[in-house]
Amino acid sequence: MSSKPDSTSVLTEEQKDMLFFIYQEEKVARDVYITLGKIYNSENTFRLMHITEQRHLDCAKKLCDIYGVDTSSVDESVIGVFESPVLTMLYDTYIEKGKSSLRDALEMSEFIGASDVDMLEHASIGMPSDVVSVYEKLKKGNINHLNTFHTAISRAA
Repeated sequence: MSSKPDSTSVLTEEQKDMLFFIYQEEKVARDVYITLGKIYNSENTFRLMHITEQRHLDCAKKLCDIYGVDTSSVDESVIGVFESPVLTMLYDTYIEKGKSSLRDALEMSEFIGASDVDMLEHASIGMPSDVVSVYEKLKKGNINHLNTFHTAISRAA
């Protein structure tokens, strides 16, 4: 999911904020899958998704680096901690819901994937072609996640 910078593009502060938000949102998904994977360690889906989300997180960080968005305030090694209080609240809500049962955890994860697709579509509006290209790849990855979680939900039924 590499990206060549669109050297003719200068991002507005709002667009830079969106890059940073998407970066953090990818961390939320990864952290949720890590945490749920520890709770339900016999369900390999969480481990597989956490690995994939790390790749998504790396791609989002690369875009931030390309466009000079400072990500130094985010410690990727600390699970469940985010710059945005909204994202902290989302993470906490996802985990609380996911603790109820394996099925709830899988359904919550499927919801995260669907939300990510919607967010990436919105975030692409008005962005340079290199950003749109990366977001399209991330979106396709999340659609694959939806299929994977759907299968896991069927197994858990």
